[in-house]
Amino acid sequence: MSKLNLSLAIGDYDRTRALLDGRVPIDGVDPVFLALDPEEIFFRAFRHAEFDICELSLSSFTVKTARESCPYVGVPVFLSRAFRHTAIYIRTDRGIREPADLRGKRVGVPEYQLTACVWVRAMLEEDYGVRPSELQWIRGGQEQPGRVEKIELALPADVRLESAPDGATLNAMLAAGEIDALIAPRPPSCWVQGHPGVGRLFSDPVQAASDYFRRTGIFPIMHLLGVRRELVHAHPWLPGALLKAFERAKAVAMSSLAEIAASAITLPLAQETMQSMQGLMGQDYWSYGAAQNLHTLDAFLQYHHAQGLSPRRVRVEELLHPSTLEVHRV
Repeated sequence: MSKLNLSLAIGDYDRTRALLDGRVPIDGVDPVFLALDPEEIFFRAFRHAEFDICELSLSSFTVKTARESCPYVGVPVFLSRAFRHTAIYIRTDRGIREPADLRGKRVGVPEYQLTACVWVRAMLEEDYGVRPSELQWIRGGQEQPGRVEKIELALPADVRLESAPDGATLNAMLAAGEIDALIAPRPPSCWVQGHPGVGRLFSDPVQAASDYFRRTGIFPIMHLLGVRRELVHAHPWLPGALLKAFERAKAVAMSSLAEIAASAITLPLAQETMQSMQGLMGQDYWSYGAAQNLHTLDAFLQYHHAQGLSPRRVRVEELLHPSTLEVHRV
């Protein structure tokens, strides 16, 4: 039987590299890989469903799933995870010293429904009592003007969201003091370049994230893997084959991290950092699979609905293909 020739759009990460370079095959699939940035993948996937298999924004996927209009079926391969205490940038001249000081401030977001922004808003509300309705939200391109929401939203009436002026970027607005803060997964270039008036809300985001995990047990999920729905109907074995292959590729990456004779990555004390994370979060701290991540997924779905992004409370089982909810054991 000939293999399926399918397009597969994912980021070039250490945990995907063994797939991209062919060391780990996908059972029954002859893939055409497209190693692209997440923003490009998500735009092309949710606007035009261009790819057979691809990395997807968890938030956008949830919006589409809640509306029963998602062209993709989910596989519990969580290609991007991050503690977003690193994602809040502030003007240092506006008296913002703690999260409560964001009340009443103008806060930029590349898109309101970005997964990173969902997690940050949830953290601000649950941990610090700052509700989304207490901020003035400004949406726009971070480094390039003209960015729009990939998916049309119907937000709660008390959420104040406006678009950035034509031709403006959130980075330039933050640098000029036209907004007070920015929430975004990518650092703004003005902060990277050392702008004296721009800093991070959390001066020690590692400590803040560690405390958050100890309290909640949540390592936030940003992206999952999606398979075009009609492909899954025709080939129900495909989601399981993908989960198996991506698990194997991640295992290759973890093995490389543990190599100390000649470090595989350009980072001093990489093994010690990994051991520190394992001490905090467990041996398989970047877990794939449904069972290991039910708590995190369920929390996200609750936050997503509470923020008015999904018109109904989506269940975890709706996100994922049934064959990936359990795995065989030997």
